[in-house]
Amino acid sequence: VEAQQQALAAVEAVVQGLSPEQQLELRNQLDQLLSCVGSLRSEVAELRGGLQDIALQIIQDVKKGVEDNQRVRRRRHVVHRERTDSTGSSSIYFTASQGMASTFEETSEGGYSTAYAESDYTDRDTDREEGEREPEQESEEDEDRSCATVLTLRQEDSQEEEVGEEDGEEEEDEGRLQLVTEVPSGELALLLAQSDILHTGDASLKAEGFRLLLDNRAEYGDSREFLWRLARAYSDMYKSTEDKQEKKTYAQQGREEAESALKKNGLNAECHKWFAVLMGLTSQHESMHSKLKSSHILKEHLDRAVALRDDDPVCFYLLGRWCYEVALLDWLEKKAAAALYQSPPTSTLHDALENFLKAEELSPGFSKTVRLYIAKCHKDLGNISEATNWTELALKMPTSTNDV
Repeated sequence: VEAQQQALAAVEAVVQGLSPEQQLELRNQLDQLLSCVGSLRSEVAELRGGLQDIALQIIQDVKKGVEDNQRVRRRRHVVHRERTDSTGSSSIYFTASQGMASTFEETSEGGYSTAYAESDYTDRDTDREEGEREPEQESEEDEDRSCATVLTLRQEDSQEEEVGEEDGEEEEDEGRLQLVTEVPSGELALLLAQSDILHTGDASLKAEGFRLLLDNRAEYGDSREFLWRLARAYSDMYKSTEDKQEKKTYAQQGREEAESALKKNGLNAECHKWFAVLMGLTSQHESMHSKLKSSHILKEHLDRAVALRDDDPVCFYLLGRWCYEVALLDWLEKKAAAALYQSPPTSTLHDALENFLKAEELSPGFSKTVRLYIAKCHKDLGNISEATNWTELALKMPTSTNDV
Protein backbone atom coordinates (compact mmCIF):
# COMPACT_ATOMS: atom_id res chain seq x y z
CA VAL A 1 0.00 0.00 0.00
CA GLU A 2 2.79 2.40 0.86
CA ALA A 3 4.49 1.68 -2.45
CA GLN A 4 1.27 2.40 -4.32
CA GLN A 5 0.88 5.72 -2.52
CA GLN A 6 4.42 6.69 -3.43
CA ALA A 7 3.79 5.76 -7.05
CA LEU A 8 0.59 7.84 -7.13
CA ALA A 9 2.41 10.79 -5.62
CA ALA A 10 5.11 10.52 -8.27
CA VAL A 11 2.50 10.38 -11.05
CA GLU A 12 0.72 13.45 -9.64
CA ALA A 13 3.98 15.35 -9.55
CA VAL A 14 4.67 14.49 -13.17
CA VAL A 15 1.13 15.39 -14.29
CA GLN A 16 1.27 18.78 -12.57
CA GLY A 17 4.34 19.62 -14.60
CA LEU A 18 2.55 19.00 -17.91
CA SER A 19 0.63 21.52 -19.96
CA PRO A 20 -3.18 21.13 -20.28
CA GLU A 21 -2.78 19.73 -23.80
CA GLN A 22 -0.24 17.19 -22.62
CA GLN A 23 -2.47 16.22 -19.70
CA LEU A 24 -5.39 15.70 -22.09
CA GLU A 25 -3.25 13.53 -24.35
CA LEU A 26 -2.05 11.53 -21.36
CA ARG A 27 -5.62 10.95 -20.21
CA ASN A 28 -6.61 9.75 -23.68
CA GLN A 29 -3.72 7.31 -23.78
CA LEU A 30 -4.57 6.05 -20.30
CA ASP A 31 -8.20 5.57 -21.35
CA GLN A 32 -7.05 3.52 -24.33
CA LEU A 33 -4.77 1.50 -22.06
CA LEU A 34 -7.62 0.80 -19.64
CA SER A 35 -9.83 -0.23 -22.53
CA CYS A 36 -7.15 -2.65 -23.74
CA VAL A 37 -6.76 -4.08 -20.23
CA GLY A 38 -10.53 -4.60 -20.00
CA SER A 39 -10.56 -6.36 -23.36
CA LEU A 40 -7.65 -8.56 -22.29
CA ARG A 41 -9.44 -9.51 -19.08
CA SER A 42 -12.55 -10.56 -20.98
CA GLU A 43 -10.44 -12.57 -23.42
CA VAL A 44 -8.61 -14.29 -20.56
CA ALA A 45 -11.98 -15.20 -19.02
CA GLU A 46 -13.12 -16.63 -22.36
CA LEU A 47 -9.87 -18.60 -22.67
CA ARG A 48 -10.32 -20.06 -19.20
CA GLY A 49 -13.85 -21.17 -20.04
CA GLY A 50 -12.63 -22.64 -23.32
CA LEU A 51 -9.82 -24.53 -21.57
CA GLN A 52 -12.28 -26.03 -19.11
CA ASP A 53 -14.46 -27.22 -21.98
CA ILE A 54 -11.40 -28.67 -23.73
CA ALA A 55 -10.33 -30.48 -20.56
CA LEU A 56 -13.78 -32.04 -20.18
CA GLN A 57 -13.78 -33.08 -23.83
CA ILE A 58 -10.33 -34.68 -23.46
CA ILE A 59 -11.51 -36.63 -20.41
CA GLN A 60 -14.56 -37.87 -22.28
CA ASP A 61 -12.49 -38.83 -25.33
CA VAL A 62 -9.96 -40.74 -23.21
CA LYS A 63 -12.73 -42.54 -21.35
CA LYS A 64 -14.44 -43.46 -24.60
CA GLY A 65 -11.13 -44.65 -26.10
CA VAL A 66 -10.47 -46.92 -23.11
CA GLU A 67 -13.96 -48.40 -23.34
CA ASP A 68 -13.59 -48.96 -27.09
CA ASN A 69 -10.24 -50.71 -26.60
CA GLN A 70 -11.74 -53.00 -23.98
CA ARG A 71 -14.61 -53.93 -26.30
CA VAL A 72 -12.19 -54.60 -29.16
CA ARG A 73 -10.06 -56.88 -26.97
CA ARG A 74 -13.09 -58.87 -25.86
CA ARG A 75 -14.28 -59.17 -29.48
CA ARG A 76 -10.85 -60.38 -30.65
CA HIS A 77 -10.83 -63.05 -27.97
CA VAL A 78 -14.24 -64.34 -29.05
CA VAL A 79 -13.29 -64.33 -32.75
CA HIS A 80 -10.05 -66.23 -32.03
CA ARG A 81 -11.88 -69.03 -30.24
CA GLU A 82 -14.47 -69.32 -32.98
CA ARG A 83 -11.75 -69.55 -35.66
CA THR A 84 -9.82 -72.30 -33.89
CA ASP A 85 -12.97 -74.38 -33.40
CA SER A 86 -14.04 -74.00 -37.04
CA THR A 87 -13.16 -76.59 -39.65
CA GLY A 88 -13.42 -73.95 -42.39
CA SER A 89 -10.48 -71.88 -41.18
CA SER A 90 -8.18 -73.48 -43.73
CA SER A 91 -10.14 -71.97 -46.63
CA ILE A 92 -9.76 -68.46 -45.14
CA TYR A 93 -6.02 -68.71 -44.87
CA PHE A 94 -5.73 -70.33 -48.28
CA THR A 95 -7.69 -67.55 -49.99
CA ALA A 96 -5.59 -64.85 -48.36
CA SER A 97 -2.36 -66.58 -49.28
CA GLN A 98 -3.35 -67.11 -52.91
CA GLY A 99 -3.57 -63.33 -53.48
CA MET A 100 0.17 -62.82 -53.00
CA ALA A 101 2.72 -62.37 -55.79
CA SER A 102 5.09 -65.15 -56.83
CA THR A 103 7.84 -63.83 -54.53
CA PHE A 104 5.70 -64.90 -51.57
CA GLU A 105 4.63 -68.32 -52.91
CA GLU A 106 6.69 -70.22 -50.36
CA THR A 107 5.26 -68.13 -47.53
CA SER A 108 1.76 -68.70 -48.93
CA GLU A 109 2.25 -72.43 -48.90
CA GLY A 110 3.31 -72.09 -45.31
CA GLY A 111 0.09 -70.21 -44.64
CA TYR A 112 -1.94 -73.06 -46.28
CA SER A 113 -0.22 -75.62 -44.11
CA THR A 114 -0.73 -73.51 -41.03
CA ALA A 115 -4.50 -73.66 -41.42
CA TYR A 116 -4.51 -77.37 -40.74
CA ALA A 117 -1.71 -77.05 -38.23
CA GLU A 118 -3.67 -74.49 -36.25
CA SER A 119 -6.80 -76.63 -36.32
CA ASP A 120 -4.78 -79.69 -35.22
CA TYR A 121 -3.10 -77.58 -32.60
CA THR A 122 -6.47 -76.61 -31.19
CA ASP A 123 -7.63 -80.21 -31.20
CA ARG A 124 -4.49 -81.19 -29.36
CA ASP A 125 -5.24 -78.50 -26.79
CA THR A 126 -8.61 -80.14 -26.26
CA ASP A 127 -7.08 -83.61 -26.09
CA ARG A 128 -4.44 -82.29 -23.71
CA GLU A 129 -7.19 -81.23 -21.35
CA GLU A 130 -8.40 -84.80 -21.44
CA GLY A 131 -4.96 -86.09 -20.50
CA GLU A 132 -3.21 -86.74 -23.84
CA ARG A 133 -0.01 -84.75 -24.50
CA GLU A 134 1.87 -84.30 -27.83
CA PRO A 135 5.61 -83.66 -28.30
CA GLU A 136 6.69 -80.09 -27.61
CA GLN A 137 8.85 -79.88 -30.77
CA GLU A 138 5.83 -80.24 -33.07
CA SER A 139 4.08 -77.40 -31.22
CA GLU A 140 7.02 -75.09 -31.84
CA GLU A 141 6.98 -75.90 -35.58
CA ASP A 142 3.29 -75.07 -35.70
CA GLU A 143 3.95 -71.73 -34.02
CA ASP A 144 6.64 -70.89 -36.59
CA ARG A 145 4.26 -71.65 -39.43
CA SER A 146 1.57 -69.56 -37.80
CA CYS A 147 3.98 -66.60 -37.61
CA ALA A 148 4.72 -67.02 -41.33
CA THR A 149 1.00 -66.91 -42.09
CA VAL A 150 0.50 -63.72 -40.06
CA LEU A 151 3.43 -62.13 -41.93
CA THR A 152 1.82 -63.06 -45.27
CA LEU A 153 -1.52 -61.51 -44.30
CA ARG A 154 0.11 -58.34 -43.01
CA GLN A 155 2.08 -57.95 -46.23
CA GLU A 156 -1.15 -58.23 -48.23
CA ASP A 157 -2.90 -55.67 -45.99
CA SER A 158 0.06 -53.30 -46.31
CA GLN A 159 -0.01 -53.51 -50.11
CA GLU A 160 -3.77 -52.85 -50.15
CA GLU A 161 -3.34 -49.84 -47.85
CA GLU A 162 -0.57 -48.39 -50.04
CA VAL A 163 -2.73 -48.74 -53.15
CA GLY A 164 -5.66 -47.09 -51.33
CA GLU A 165 -3.47 -44.19 -50.18
CA GLU A 166 -2.13 -43.63 -53.70
CA ASP A 167 -5.66 -43.59 -55.12
CA GLY A 168 -6.75 -41.14 -52.41
CA GLU A 169 -3.81 -38.83 -53.13
CA GLU A 170 -4.57 -38.89 -56.87
CA GLU A 171 -8.22 -38.00 -56.21
CA GLU A 172 -7.16 -35.23 -53.83
CA ASP A 173 -4.72 -33.79 -56.38
CA GLU A 174 -7.39 -33.89 -59.08
CA GLY A 175 -9.87 -32.11 -56.79
CA ARG A 176 -7.26 -29.52 -55.89
CA LEU A 177 -6.46 -28.93 -59.55
CA GLN A 178 -10.13 -28.47 -60.34
CA LEU A 179 -10.40 -26.03 -57.45
CA VAL A 180 -7.55 -23.87 -58.71
CA THR A 181 -8.48 -23.97 -62.38
CA GLU A 182 -12.06 -22.79 -62.01
CA VAL A 183 -12.82 -20.79 -65.16
CA PRO A 184 -16.06 -18.78 -65.55
CA SER A 185 -18.02 -19.34 -68.74
CA GLY A 186 -20.98 -17.92 -70.61
CA GLU A 187 -22.92 -15.06 -69.09
CA LEU A 188 -20.80 -15.02 -65.93
CA ALA A 189 -17.60 -14.47 -67.96
CA LEU A 190 -19.22 -11.50 -69.75
CA LEU A 191 -20.43 -10.10 -66.44
CA LEU A 192 -16.98 -10.33 -64.89
CA ALA A 193 -15.34 -8.70 -67.92
CA GLN A 194 -17.83 -5.84 -67.74
CA SER A 195 -17.10 -5.47 -64.03
CA ASP A 196 -13.34 -5.27 -64.68
CA ILE A 197 -13.88 -2.52 -67.26
CA LEU A 198 -16.14 -0.46 -64.97
CA HIS A 199 -13.60 -0.84 -62.14
CA THR A 200 -11.02 1.10 -64.18
CA GLY A 201 -13.38 4.06 -64.72
CA ASP A 202 -14.28 7.09 -62.62
CA ALA A 203 -16.42 7.11 -59.48
CA SER A 204 -19.73 6.92 -61.38
CA LEU A 205 -18.56 3.92 -63.42
CA LYS A 206 -17.28 2.19 -60.29
CA ALA A 207 -20.69 2.72 -58.68
CA GLU A 208 -22.35 1.25 -61.78
CA GLY A 209 -20.07 -1.79 -61.56
CA PHE A 210 -20.93 -2.18 -57.87
CA ARG A 211 -24.68 -2.14 -58.61
CA LEU A 212 -24.18 -4.61 -61.46
CA LEU A 213 -22.47 -7.13 -59.20
CA LEU A 214 -24.88 -6.55 -56.35
CA ASP A 215 -27.88 -7.22 -58.61
CA ASN A 216 -26.36 -10.57 -59.66
CA ARG A 217 -25.25 -11.65 -56.18
CA ALA A 218 -28.08 -14.16 -55.75
CA GLU A 219 -27.36 -15.89 -59.07
CA TYR A 220 -23.56 -16.03 -59.04
CA GLY A 221 -22.81 -15.96 -55.33
CA ASP A 222 -21.23 -19.43 -55.48
CA SER A 223 -18.40 -18.27 -57.78
CA ARG A 224 -15.22 -17.12 -56.07
CA GLU A 225 -14.31 -15.08 -59.20
CA PHE A 226 -17.56 -13.18 -58.73
CA LEU A 227 -17.15 -12.83 -54.94
CA TRP A 228 -13.67 -11.29 -54.92
CA ARG A 229 -14.76 -8.78 -57.56
CA LEU A 230 -17.75 -7.87 -55.42
CA ALA A 231 -15.35 -7.37 -52.48
CA ARG A 232 -13.24 -5.12 -54.73
CA ALA A 233 -16.37 -3.13 -55.65
CA TYR A 234 -17.11 -2.58 -51.96
CA SER A 235 -13.58 -1.18 -51.66
CA ASP A 236 -14.33 1.20 -54.54
CA MET A 237 -17.51 2.39 -52.81
CA TYR A 238 -15.58 2.89 -49.57
CA LYS A 239 -13.26 5.33 -51.34
CA SER A 240 -16.07 7.17 -53.10
CA THR A 241 -17.97 8.28 -49.98
CA GLU A 242 -17.04 10.68 -47.21
CA ASP A 243 -19.66 9.53 -44.69
CA LYS A 244 -17.98 7.60 -41.87
CA GLN A 245 -20.90 5.26 -41.24
CA GLU A 246 -21.16 4.40 -44.94
CA LYS A 247 -17.44 3.74 -45.08
CA LYS A 248 -17.71 1.40 -42.10
CA THR A 249 -20.66 -0.46 -43.66
CA TYR A 250 -18.94 -0.85 -47.03
CA ALA A 251 -15.76 -2.13 -45.36
CA GLN A 252 -17.55 -4.70 -43.20
CA GLN A 253 -19.77 -6.03 -46.00
CA GLY A 254 -16.84 -6.16 -48.40
CA ARG A 255 -14.77 -8.13 -45.91
CA GLU A 256 -17.60 -10.65 -45.56
CA GLU A 257 -17.72 -11.13 -49.34
CA ALA A 258 -13.93 -11.55 -49.49
CA GLU A 259 -14.12 -14.11 -46.70
CA SER A 260 -16.79 -16.02 -48.65
CA ALA A 261 -14.48 -16.01 -51.68
CA LEU A 262 -11.66 -17.47 -49.57
CA LYS A 263 -13.91 -20.28 -48.40
CA LYS A 264 -14.56 -21.16 -52.04
CA ASN A 265 -10.85 -21.29 -52.86
CA GLY A 266 -7.92 -20.56 -50.56
CA LEU A 267 -5.40 -20.82 -53.42
CA ASN A 268 -6.40 -17.64 -55.24
CA ALA A 269 -4.15 -14.60 -54.87
CA GLU A 270 -6.95 -12.11 -55.61
CA CYS A 271 -9.09 -13.54 -52.82
CA HIS A 272 -6.29 -13.09 -50.28
CA LYS A 273 -5.41 -9.62 -51.59
CA TRP A 274 -8.89 -8.17 -51.39
CA PHE A 275 -9.55 -9.79 -48.05
CA ALA A 276 -6.43 -8.02 -46.76
CA VAL A 277 -7.55 -4.73 -48.33
CA LEU A 278 -11.01 -4.91 -46.75
CA MET A 279 -9.51 -6.03 -43.44
CA GLY A 280 -7.33 -2.93 -43.45
CA LEU A 281 -10.30 -0.66 -44.26
CA THR A 282 -12.39 -2.24 -41.49
CA SER A 283 -9.62 -1.72 -38.94
CA GLN A 284 -9.75 2.04 -39.58
CA HIS A 285 -13.01 2.09 -37.62
CA GLU A 286 -11.90 -0.12 -34.73
CA SER A 287 -10.11 0.40 -31.43
CA MET A 288 -6.35 0.13 -31.11
CA HIS A 289 -6.75 -3.34 -29.61
CA SER A 290 -8.78 -4.55 -32.62
CA LYS A 291 -6.46 -2.80 -35.07
CA LEU A 292 -3.51 -4.80 -33.81
CA LYS A 293 -5.44 -8.05 -34.23
CA SER A 294 -6.55 -7.10 -37.74
CA SER A 295 -2.99 -6.10 -38.64
CA HIS A 296 -1.72 -9.58 -37.77
CA ILE A 297 -4.38 -11.27 -39.95
CA LEU A 298 -3.82 -8.76 -42.78
CA LYS A 299 -0.11 -9.58 -42.92
CA GLU A 300 -0.78 -13.32 -43.14
CA HIS A 301 -3.09 -12.91 -46.15
CA LEU A 302 -0.72 -10.52 -47.91
CA ASP A 303 2.09 -13.06 -47.54
CA ARG A 304 -0.14 -15.75 -49.04
CA ALA A 305 -1.16 -13.48 -51.91
CA VAL A 306 2.49 -12.74 -52.74
CA ALA A 307 3.37 -16.44 -52.49
CA LEU A 308 0.64 -17.24 -55.02
CA ARG A 309 1.43 -14.30 -57.31
CA ASP A 310 4.66 -12.34 -56.97
CA ASP A 311 4.09 -9.85 -59.81
CA ASP A 312 1.23 -7.81 -58.33
CA PRO A 313 2.43 -4.28 -57.41
CA VAL A 314 -0.63 -3.65 -55.22
CA CYS A 315 0.36 -6.49 -52.87
CA PHE A 316 3.87 -5.09 -52.44
CA TYR A 317 2.42 -1.61 -51.86
CA LEU A 318 0.16 -3.04 -49.13
CA LEU A 319 3.11 -4.90 -47.58
CA GLY A 320 5.03 -1.64 -47.62
CA ARG A 321 2.17 0.12 -45.84
CA TRP A 322 2.07 -2.61 -43.21
CA CYS A 323 5.83 -2.41 -42.62
CA TYR A 324 5.72 1.40 -42.49
CA GLU A 325 2.91 1.49 -39.92
CA VAL A 326 4.50 -1.20 -37.74
CA ALA A 327 7.86 0.58 -37.86
CA LEU A 328 6.22 3.80 -36.61
CA LEU A 329 4.19 2.29 -33.75
CA ASP A 330 4.37 4.43 -30.63
CA TRP A 331 5.36 3.16 -27.19
CA LEU A 332 1.81 2.41 -26.05
CA GLU A 333 0.95 0.49 -29.23
CA LYS A 334 4.12 -1.59 -28.96
CA LYS A 335 3.26 -2.52 -25.37
CA ALA A 336 -0.26 -3.49 -26.38
CA ALA A 337 1.11 -5.63 -29.23
CA ALA A 338 3.52 -7.34 -26.84
CA ALA A 339 0.60 -8.12 -24.53
CA LEU A 340 -1.44 -9.59 -27.41
CA TYR A 341 1.21 -11.74 -29.07
CA GLN A 342 4.07 -13.82 -27.78
CA SER A 343 6.06 -12.60 -30.79
CA PRO A 344 4.72 -9.11 -31.58
CA PRO A 345 5.00 -7.85 -35.18
CA THR A 346 8.26 -6.11 -36.01
CA SER A 347 9.42 -4.25 -39.10
CA THR A 348 11.69 -1.39 -40.18
CA LEU A 349 11.55 1.55 -42.52
CA HIS A 350 14.05 -0.27 -44.72
CA ASP A 351 11.55 -3.15 -45.09
CA ALA A 352 8.82 -0.69 -46.02
CA LEU A 353 11.04 1.08 -48.55
CA GLU A 354 12.04 -2.24 -50.13
CA ASN A 355 8.40 -3.21 -50.71
CA PHE A 356 7.46 0.23 -52.10
CA LEU A 357 10.40 0.11 -54.51
CA LYS A 358 9.39 -3.42 -55.57
CA ALA A 359 5.88 -2.15 -56.38
CA GLU A 360 7.36 0.71 -58.41
CA GLU A 361 9.68 -1.71 -60.20
CA LEU A 362 6.84 -4.05 -61.20
CA SER A 363 4.72 -1.19 -62.58
CA PRO A 364 6.60 2.13 -62.84
CA GLY A 365 4.33 5.08 -62.17
CA PHE A 366 1.22 3.02 -61.52
CA SER A 367 0.47 4.94 -58.31
CA LYS A 368 1.15 8.42 -57.07
CA THR A 369 0.69 7.20 -53.50
CA VAL A 370 3.50 4.66 -53.86
CA ARG A 371 5.98 7.37 -54.85
CA LEU A 372 4.87 9.57 -51.97
CA TYR A 373 5.48 6.72 -49.52
CA ILE A 374 8.91 6.13 -51.03
CA ALA A 375 9.62 9.81 -50.39
CA LYS A 376 8.34 9.47 -46.80
CA CYS A 377 10.62 6.50 -46.13
CA HIS A 378 13.66 8.35 -47.47
CA LYS A 379 12.77 11.42 -45.38
CA ASP A 380 12.38 9.36 -42.18
CA LEU A 381 15.69 7.62 -42.95
CA GLY A 382 17.44 10.96 -43.42
CA ASN A 383 17.88 10.74 -47.20
CA ILE A 384 16.64 14.23 -47.94
CA SER A 385 17.83 14.39 -51.55
CA GLU A 386 16.12 11.08 -52.43
CA ALA A 387 12.99 12.20 -50.63
CA THR A 388 12.89 15.42 -52.65
CA ASN A 389 13.45 13.54 -55.91
CA TRP A 390 10.59 11.09 -55.28
CA THR A 391 8.27 13.85 -54.13
CA GLU A 392 8.85 15.70 -57.40
CA LEU A 393 8.18 12.51 -59.36
CA ALA A 394 4.93 12.00 -57.47
CA LEU A 395 3.75 15.60 -57.99
CA LYS A 396 4.31 15.31 -61.74
CA MET A 397 1.79 12.47 -61.94
CA PRO A 398 -1.87 13.31 -62.60
CA THR A 399 -4.41 12.51 -59.89
CA SER A 400 -6.21 9.27 -60.75
CA THR A 401 -9.32 7.68 -59.33
CA ASN A 402 -7.63 4.29 -59.65
CA ASP A 403 -4.79 5.20 -57.30
CA VAL A 404 -4.31 2.75 -54.44
